[in-house]
Amino acid sequence: MKTTYTFAALGLASVLSFGAAAADLVTQQDVASQNLQPIGTISVSGIDASPTAIRQHLSQKADKEGASSYRVIEAYANGNYHATAEIYK
Repeated sequence: MKTTYTFAALGLASVLSFGAAAADLVTQQDVASQNLQPIGTISVSGIDASPTAIRQHLSQKADKEGASSYRVIEAYANGNYHATAEIYK
């Protein structure tokens, strides 16, 4: 159940924009329609923060890897949050 809430919160957070973060959160449909090419995965963990902060951490990490966008493929909260994302060029 916590996973469902985490995904919902991350989805809601995708509506918000961050000026310092260049990589955009995308959906599976966006990947297909924009023909995005995967270049790897990233993850963040041990973050005791809100889903919005996790999204910001993922976006910054994706940007450092040279990605233009990322898609969350795993997220859960077990005391601390953990999220994994596939990154795209």
